[in-house]
Amino acid sequence: MTLSELGFRSSLETDRKTYGWEQFDFGRVSAVHKDRYSVKTTNGDQDAELVGHLRYTAQNHRDWPVIGDWVAISPYDENKVLIQGIYPRYSMLERQSVGKQGEKQGIAANLDVAIIVQAVDRDFNLNRLDRYLTICYQANITPVLLLNKTDLIPPE
Repeated sequence: MTLSELGFRSSLETDRKTYGWEQFDFGRVSAVHKDRYSVKTTNGDQDAELVGHLRYTAQNHRDWPVIGDWVAISPYDENKVLIQGIYPRYSMLERQSVGKQGEKQGIAANLDVAIIVQAVDRDFNLNRLDRYLTICYQANITPVLLLNKTDLIPPE
């Protein structure tokens, strides 16, 4: 897989020089499992962990990697890398954090488009749809609405 297939933008190379991360490789977070991550690289999928200073300087949920983040990585083991830094995000899909008043929790980063799937049968909910659209517009992400199960609704 190439960096361009992962969604690489030229601004990342500029950010790499700005932050002094030239010695690190690029990776893109594809899964988050509590304190472990899966990162896609030009060498395939790699298991990843945060370096200590990132873990201990995080002040809120926004300081942790989320799916879609571009990260600076260094090799650690045969199939493991260390996340040395998180590149600036150009969009962030987030929701209200559970149990923490006023704090947001990141869901995904660096998205251009979000596909919202809504069934039109018995589970159709305009309020839910409105919430999802609001989240997308606040994050400057283009929403695409996909209505499914249209074959299950009566003609009238």
